[in-house]
Amino acid sequence: MRIPLSRPDITEQEIERVVDVLRCPNLSMGPVVGEFERALAAYVGRRRAVAVNSGTSGLFLSLLALGIGPGDEVVTTPFTFIASTTTIMMTGARPVFVDIDPASLNLDPNRIEAAITERTKAILPVEAFGNPAEFDAICQVAQRHGLTVIEDSCEALGSALRGRKAGTFGKTGVFAFYPNKQITTGEGGMIVTDDDRVADLCISLRNQGRSPNGGWLAHERLGYNFRLGDINCALGVVQLSRIDEIKARRRQVAEWYRELLAGEDRLILPQEAPGCEISWFVYVVRLAERFGIEQRDRILQEMTRQGIQVNNYFPPVHLQPFIAEQYGCRRGDFPLTESVSERTIALPFHNRLTQDEAAIVCGTLRAILDASL
Repeated sequence: MRIPLSRPDITEQEIERVVDVLRCPNLSMGPVVGEFERALAAYVGRRRAVAVNSGTSGLFLSLLALGIGPGDEVVTTPFTFIASTTTIMMTGARPVFVDIDPASLNLDPNRIEAAITERTKAILPVEAFGNPAEFDAICQVAQRHGLTVIEDSCEALGSALRGRKAGTFGKTGVFAFYPNKQITTGEGGMIVTDDDRVADLCISLRNQGRSPNGGWLAHERLGYNFRLGDINCALGVVQLSRIDEIKARRRQVAEWYRELLAGEDRLILPQEAPGCEISWFVYVVRLAERFGIEQRDRILQEMTRQGIQVNNYFPPVHLQPFIAEQYGCRRGDFPLTESVSERTIALPFHNRLTQDEAAIVCGTLRAILDASL
């Protein structure tokens, strides 16, 4: 590809810190894990942070620590990466989908109450593409009904709503550090919370159910090997120290796209709602509503053919075959999600994208739009 969809931003600082760990005796469960946890908790503004090997693991352990299990229902969004749904399924609980707000692309707070039953125990909302819009309203619904909020902030490190950072709205918040995220640890995630009981339980669950004060072969509960190693955490410590620089670079790329695509009425560009600060994860445009999936797919194919890596974000979760089969979901169940999903185009987006590359992407996209629509 001439222009890749994403790439990590690694400097000599990260490399040197990783090499330092390699010269030490602790590659796992060493001091750098705690250093990363403390730094992330301080940045977000929460009391505790628990490093895990992925955002998926973080969501799963959050659900377990908060007592979600068989017979329970968890309200969530069908417009997201699949892990927010599958982690609910992994606990034995049932995901209950609610359609999205067409502007924010987040779970629509006005639709949640109709989905709540006597079995509903929690709401698991996702800050789609890093957008925290309406999360305060979602939490108000949860509070009225005595429900727990597990906040999927895997795309939103550094985002804020009216000065309140993503990851602080739920009983727990979960971040992910895959290489296409704002910061990366290669693979990894982090649970944040103000609840010591929840944090301590997650620490035990990530480490084979061990007690903090027990021996290596003493296990208090069923647990998992979801630990994050010191090498990964060393990478994360330096990446997090650069978060303001990284956010600024990504915002600049988003601004270039906004300027280059201004006035293009065949596209809907992402917007920041009043009070929102988006820490840009991806830059996803949509075809206007008069177009559909056939036109979108032709554009994706032609952009790829010309060496510009693009993708659709996200296919509806409820229409993934195994989920549709298990829960009886059908096309038409969540029309806003389905309509948005069929028109999304994720453009190349990363810290190192240049203004010239952004211009090539947008010029190519406009030319393909002219030729095919």
